[in-house]
Amino acid sequence: MRESTDQFIHTMETKKNLITRDWLAVERTKLANERTFLSYFRTGVVFLATGVGLLKITWLQEVDYLGYFFIASAPVLIGIGLYRLYRMRAVIRKYYQEPQDD
Repeated sequence: MRESTDQFIHTMETKKNLITRDWLAVERTKLANERTFLSYFRTGVVFLATGVGLLKITWLQEVDYLGYFFIASAPVLIGIGLYRLYRMRAVIRKYYQEPQDD
């Protein structure tokens, strides 16, 4: 979704009169925050798949404990990623409020 030029200018004016460079820095920070969450999510999914794989391979039964470790670690990693996503989102919003629709 692309904002029209008028909405873009309105957004720029309502964000504490940020200059374009500062507004773009805030947008880059938001994107970096999302990218960090996706990294945590990807790692959590890999841990889950690795754990299931270790448990399903019969000739690796002596390392079942590693499978359980990976499966237990996956939701923890995803939870940490969610926590960081929402925490950073709150910090960003604290300093740079989104414009209110009239």
